[in-house]
Amino acid sequence: MAGLALAGTGVAHFVRPELFEGITKAAFPTDTARFLKINGGLETALGLGVAVPQTRKVALIGLLGYGGYLAVNVIRNR
Repeated sequence: MAGLALAGTGVAHFVRPELFEGITKAAFPTDTARFLKINGGLETALGLGVAVPQTRKVALIGLLGYGGYLAVNVIRNR
C-alpha cells in the first residue's frame, strides 16, 4: 500500500503541481517547474517499484537515494 500511496503522490505532482511547489522550490529554487515534473516522475516510478514484490528491494534503495538527493538540495539552497 505504501508504494501505491507514493505513486499516487508522484502523479499528483502533475495533476496539482501547486501542492508541491513550495517544497520543490526549497530544494530547487531555479527551474522549479522542471524539477517538479522530475520529482513527480521519480516518485511515481519508485512507488510502483515498491508496490511490486520483485522490484521492492531495488526501489527501496532508490527511495533512500532520492531522499538523500532532496535533502542535500534543500540544505545546499538554504
